[in-house]
Amino acid sequence: MSSHETPGTAGTDPQREPATGSGPERREVTVRRAPKYVPFLILGGLVGVAVAAIIAYALPGDASYDAGSVFGFFMVLCAAGGVILGAIAALVLDRVSVRRAQRAVVESAPDGDDDENRA
Repeated sequence: MSSHETPGTAGTDPQREPATGSGPERREVTVRRAPKYVPFLILGGLVGVAVAAIIAYALPGDASYDAGSVFGFFMVLCAAGGVILGAIAALVLDRVSVRRAQRAVVESAPDGDDDENRA
């Protein structure tokens, strides 16, 4: 074991096999942009709340129901529907990003520790 290796890292992990040969190790990887789901869910919920406010306060309604209770009822329904639509939008964008994925070849670079030991 060399002086800069930690015990159990080089020989036990199949992903980190030591490079054999004289050149740097090369691997082919897939590169894609995947959406973050939480912002889509939050935005869908907020759009649902805005739609509920429009339904409760902008549209004419029955005088026997208070506008606040109508807003609360529609807020639950519209926010849940908005979250579902936001999740569907994120899933569609994720599927599109899988189709647009590109292959790239990467090669390992020497660690910064090696440079310090040589100086």
